[in-house]
Amino acid sequence: MRWKVHSEEPLYADRWIDVRVADVELPDGRHLDHRLIRTAPGAGAVVIDGRGRVLLIWRHRFITDTWGWEVPIGKVEAGEEPVAAAAREVEEETGWRPGPLRPLLYIQPTSGISDSEHHIFLADSARRIGPPTEPWEAERVEWVPLSDIRRMIDKRDIVSGTSMSALLYALTEV
Repeated sequence: MRWKVHSEEPLYADRWIDVRVADVELPDGRHLDHRLIRTAPGAGAVVIDGRGRVLLIWRHRFITDTWGWEVPIGKVEAGEEPVAAAAREVEEETGWRPGPLRPLLYIQPTSGISDSEHHIFLADSARRIGPPTEPWEAERVEWVPLSDIRRMIDKRDIVSGTSMSALLYALTEV
């Protein structure tokens, strides 16, 4: 069942995304041109406080024209370790500095079309350091009771695949 890649050609690339077409041979010998997207890895964190709440951002995603709660996550810069990127993203997007981070989850959220990989960490504390330095990332930053997560998913207040996976996984850890 393994597909063979015979070639890969760039269609469009910039500093965020690399769109390509691959000549892929299926197990039955047929060939197809498969589009794929290559991106830098991402890193984020589920930050929980001592009162059973998780730090989330409320944001609009213009591509789907939807609003939803998400965990802070962003691009891992060249030469940056995922854990450092996760801490930086939490600070930039929320204004909170997470306590010690430990690995929680590794996810490939769109493996049928993209090589995107997300490294999600867990922190059991955070300290407020000021307002978010990237205020365009979220309309609101709030501590949300972990006990509300399942209800929020059911209501479609949480629709991001990575955030949903990370939060549900975190619920098994606490």
